Amino acid sequence: MKRETSLTSLKSAAYRIRRYALQMGAVQGQGYIGQALGMADILAVAYRHALNYRPDEPEWEGRDRFLLSHGHYAIALYAALIEAGIIPEAELETYGSDDSRLPMSGMATYTPGMEISGGSLGQGLSIAVGMALGLRQKNSTSFVYNSMSDGELDEGSTWEAAMSAAHFGLGNLINLIDINNQQADGPSGKVLGFEPLADKWASFGWHVQRANGNDIGAVLEAFDNARNHSKAQPRVILFDTLMGKAVPFLEQREKNHFIRVEADEWQQAIAILDSLQQGDK
Repeated sequence: MKRETSLTSLKSAAYRIRRYALQMGAVQGQGYIGQALGMADILAVAYRHALNYRPDEPEWEGRDRFLLSHGHYAIALYAALIEAGIIPEAELETYGSDDSRLPMSGMATYTPGMEISGGSLGQGLSIAVGMALGLRQKNSTSFVYNSMSDGELDEGSTWEAAMSAAHFGLGNLINLIDINNQQADGPSGKVLGFEPLADKWASFGWHVQRANGNDIGAVLEAFDNARNHSKAQPRVILFDTLMGKAVPFLEQREKNHFIRVEADEWQQAIAILDSLQQGDK
């Protein structure tokens, strides 16, 4: 894949990822669309700049692995895989349908580019540790990226994996945490407080960065710093994001974890995105 370094190109990619996600959401009339809009900038940098992969060969041995621990974010990853050219754009119309390669929760057996079947939260980082160890045994230069939600910080398995990754000095592991402060039972920080988060990860022996996940420039810098960090230790990027980003009436929804959007609102949301994109040109 060609590495994009232009902020304009990366912003355009994030716009398309958001648009693809909204188009898929319109097919079902509901979904985890707030998360997809919030993570679009991160996914744009991941798939247009950071990851090594071959669009026409999703299982290429030399690829970087991108794990979606939070399987309910599948609509966001599908949009990124369409942007990456791994999945044809025409397939977005099949989202969530019978026999589709794009089920509503991520399934590795169905979808090219989907490395694991996520959904049981807190499992992704443990799998990522195993993958990173295996790749190191093969003398591979590939990285393992694990994407997870702040709600998964409630799971003990996350911290067991964090301790293991540092113990084994896994410099080929990069953990991405979407901190949108919302989960099914309410604000993440109120369900189970996790701050000071940067200090916690540092105390476990990780290289830590915290960045605005909706600022393309900040996201790009964080990805590059993580990949180029020279010490043999795992790296984590804490990304603060806004649910529903770039669609104001969705940003303002009080509960954004799983939302139903009225039929006319999908097109309204797409029109807002399109107008913002035109304004940036």
